[in-house]
Amino acid sequence: MVTITTAQDRVEKLLAQILIQQMKGAGQREKAVALSLAGFSNTEIADLLQTNATTIASVLYKARTTRRKP
Repeated sequence: MVTITTAQDRVEKLLAQILIQQMKGAGQREKAVALSLAGFSNTEIADLLQTNATTIASVLYKARTTRRKP
Protein backbone atom coordinates (compact mmCIF):
# COMPACT_ATOMS: atom_id res chain seq x y z
CA MET A 1 0.00 0.00 0.00
CA VAL A 2 1.24 3.50 -0.87
CA THR A 3 1.53 5.82 2.09
CA ILE A 4 -0.13 9.22 1.99
CA THR A 5 3.23 11.00 2.13
CA THR A 6 4.50 9.05 -0.86
CA ALA A 7 1.30 9.76 -2.78
CA GLN A 8 1.55 13.47 -1.97
CA ASP A 9 5.19 13.49 -3.06
CA ARG A 10 4.22 11.93 -6.36
CA VAL A 11 1.46 14.46 -6.94
CA GLU A 12 3.82 17.34 -6.15
CA LYS A 13 6.46 16.01 -8.55
CA LEU A 14 3.85 15.53 -11.25
CA LEU A 15 2.57 19.08 -10.81
CA ALA A 16 6.13 20.39 -10.96
CA GLN A 17 6.76 18.50 -14.19
CA ILE A 18 3.56 19.93 -15.69
CA LEU A 19 4.64 23.44 -14.70
CA ILE A 20 8.07 22.92 -16.25
CA GLN A 21 6.52 21.58 -19.46
CA GLN A 22 4.26 24.61 -19.71
CA MET A 23 7.31 26.83 -19.40
CA LYS A 24 9.15 25.17 -22.27
CA GLY A 25 11.56 27.67 -23.75
CA ALA A 26 11.79 29.64 -20.51
CA GLY A 27 15.15 29.93 -18.81
CA GLN A 28 16.27 28.25 -15.62
CA ARG A 29 15.65 31.45 -13.67
CA GLU A 30 12.00 31.70 -14.69
CA LYS A 31 11.42 28.03 -13.95
CA ALA A 32 13.15 28.26 -10.57
CA VAL A 33 11.11 31.32 -9.58
CA ALA A 34 7.84 29.67 -10.63
CA LEU A 35 8.65 26.49 -8.69
CA SER A 36 9.71 28.52 -5.66
CA LEU A 37 6.44 30.45 -5.74
CA ALA A 38 4.64 27.10 -5.94
CA GLY A 39 6.26 26.17 -2.62
CA PHE A 40 9.10 23.89 -3.67
CA SER A 41 12.37 23.99 -1.73
CA ASN A 42 15.70 24.82 -3.33
CA THR A 43 16.69 21.16 -3.15
CA GLU A 44 13.48 20.03 -4.82
CA ILE A 45 13.86 22.66 -7.54
CA ALA A 46 17.47 21.63 -8.10
CA ASP A 47 16.44 18.00 -8.51
CA LEU A 48 13.73 18.93 -11.00
CA LEU A 49 16.01 21.22 -13.02
CA GLN A 50 18.98 18.85 -12.77
CA THR A 51 21.33 21.23 -10.99
CA ASN A 52 22.34 21.78 -7.37
CA ALA A 53 20.67 23.64 -4.52
CA THR A 54 23.47 26.22 -4.30
CA THR A 55 22.89 27.24 -7.91
CA ILE A 56 19.15 27.56 -7.30
CA ALA A 57 19.73 29.62 -4.16
CA SER A 58 21.93 31.97 -6.17
CA VAL A 59 19.42 32.20 -9.03
CA LEU A 60 16.56 32.98 -6.65
CA TYR A 61 18.64 35.52 -4.74
CA LYS A 62 19.52 37.34 -7.96
CA ALA A 63 15.87 37.24 -9.05
CA ARG A 64 14.76 38.78 -5.74
CA THR A 65 17.40 41.51 -5.70
CA THR A 66 16.91 42.40 -9.38
CA ARG A 67 13.15 42.68 -8.93
CA ARG A 68 13.51 45.10 -6.00
CA LYS A 69 15.66 47.63 -7.84
CA PRO A 70 13.69 50.55 -9.33
